[in-house]
Amino acid sequence: MTITPLTEHCLTAAQQAVVDQPWDARVLVTAGAGAGKTHTLARRLDVLVEREELEAGEILVLSFSRAAVRELTVRIERHAVAAQRVRVQTFDSWAATLLNRAYPDTDWGARTYDGRIEAATEAIDKGAVEAGEYVPAHVVIDEVQDLVGARREMVEALLDRFQENSGFTVVGDSAQAVYGFQVSDPDERAEETDRFLDWVRATFGEDLVELHLSDNFRARSEAARMALPYGAQLQRLPRDPAEAADEAERIHGDLRALLLSEPNFGELSDAFVQAALRDFPDTTAILCRDNGQALTLSGRLSDLGVPHTLQRSARECSAPVWLAELLAATGSSTLGRTRFEELLADLPVPSCSTPEALWRSVRKVARGAGRGILDVAALHRALAGGRLPDELTASQPSSLVISTVHRAKGLEFDRVVIVEPRVLKKPARVRKKKYDYDPAAEARLLYVAMTRARGDLYVLDAPDSWLVRKDKRLDRWYLGGRSNWARNGIELLATDVSHEQPPGMEEIHQDTAEVRQFLLNEVDPGTPAELVLMHGIPVAADQSPPYAVVIEGRRIAVVSKSFRADLHRMLRRNAHSEVDRWPSLITGLRVDGVEGVAASPAAAEAAGLGGHGAWLVPRLSGLGRFYWHKSGRDGERA
Repeated sequence: MTITPLTEHCLTAAQQAVVDQPWDARVLVTAGAGAGKTHTLARRLDVLVEREELEAGEILVLSFSRAAVRELTVRIERHAVAAQRVRVQTFDSWAATLLNRAYPDTDWGARTYDGRIEAATEAIDKGAVEAGEYVPAHVVIDEVQDLVGARREMVEALLDRFQENSGFTVVGDSAQAVYGFQVSDPDERAEETDRFLDWVRATFGEDLVELHLSDNFRARSEAARMALPYGAQLQRLPRDPAEAADEAERIHGDLRALLLSEPNFGELSDAFVQAALRDFPDTTAILCRDNGQALTLSGRLSDLGVPHTLQRSARECSAPVWLAELLAATGSSTLGRTRFEELLADLPVPSCSTPEALWRSVRKVARGAGRGILDVAALHRALAGGRLPDELTASQPSSLVISTVHRAKGLEFDRVVIVEPRVLKKPARVRKKKYDYDPAAEARLLYVAMTRARGDLYVLDAPDSWLVRKDKRLDRWYLGGRSNWARNGIELLATDVSHEQPPGMEEIHQDTAEVRQFLLNEVDPGTPAELVLMHGIPVAADQSPPYAVVIEGRRIAVVSKSFRADLHRMLRRNAHSEVDRWPSLITGLRVDGVEGVAASPAAAEAAGLGGHGAWLVPRLSGLGRFYWHKSGRDGERA
């Protein structure tokens, strides 16, 4: 096989140097914002397969987020030839796959994300990777600046174990290290900055080939380029914490002043502004400091009828509708390639996908015993266990995205609107309890936000979101009130609609076939939804009563056990009190999309949805508002 030259994407000399390294080279690539690292990695993978003659399975490619995985996968499909079969995974997805293969009798889904990562690190040390079909000959890792804590330790264990017989290509940019907040202690967080890069340099010494990509291929305007010079300054922050804080404050102030010199996008209540968001022919991102701002702005745009997508956490994945429909459409235990494509012809497959690409993806987790055979039961288990390839679970592109800066990391947009950043102010005095003051993190975050744009850059006045607060116990945002204990609304998460039985069953007694058709044909992203209290009797001592999911006046499904438990915990004032009443209505929600799920084959068969245990459910998002009486919308709880 010969790699087809792509003249429209000619590599620079620096990019070509990365691409041409031999398979056993240890390569560290530092790459600034918009430096073309994703395209360079796609071409690097092509060379590893075509010229260096590695099998696709011998190349392990890991990245930080599902968005980054999707972007690299798309680049491989478009611009690689030999590397089409190389699989890109998130750290969490790969760790889960490793553990399920090495220890199949353990319920890894019950562990936390960090718990699985820590267990995967132990499994690596015990030889679990070598027990697989392929031993990595080359490891490619993207966004290494965001490797902190347990994930850093896992990657270090992986590279250390195979350093004698494999190579690696790791890519990162210290100026874009924005996930340090995952380490809660400020002092420990500071120690994590550049720790992985320091480890790589110290461990591999003279054997390390360090290359740098400095050109920018993203920015097409002066506004989009104005933050770029600060990348090098952020990379060279002093090691001394006090000096680094002072320098980061200066950089943040400079970036903030530059941003505020750009045009203000205007008031969302203005019809002209709404039209500018609704009718813009290319992509727009509204980037927020935190998810409280994002939820507030998403609610306002929903009320104004402006279609948009609220960017989900990188850890939340949504299985495609067509996959559940595929399982429901066949009674066979295996599928060949021809029958698979025949079934696809009648399913809602994304227009950007091809039957060949979808076949490759599902075969990664459901390879049958014979050549070219798909194991249907294995596909059900992968869907039920959340072990689908990352390219299948990525959300579909949207022309207007509301996102935190963290969740937009690695993405780019034609137009970026940034919520006005706060002024950094050092606390007048520091109490004994550590004050989480991190100007370096804030400066990097603003730098990342200002380098997402290809073209126009605007600033947006910060929304009035001071009542939207984070409940750290539940990892949910809520709507507060005048008193500290007031709870007037709750954030909806991806797990809040029950997956235990098909929609239509589980207490609401609707026709499941009609509900399925309704979800397929009449429910679109952005459709309003609400939760209605079914009765006042709690399901368990630590749970709320059940709520029905209502879409366009129809009861479709019920909320999950995890939602009931979180609602109970949120409304309980203290450990010695009981919840005396429950909101009768939770409004202000919207359908994020419809997804495929898999659970009990018996439940699916009883509902007339085939024998493979797969069905469709709506995903909800938004900051739901509580109303305590059916006859009125009385706002804050008395």
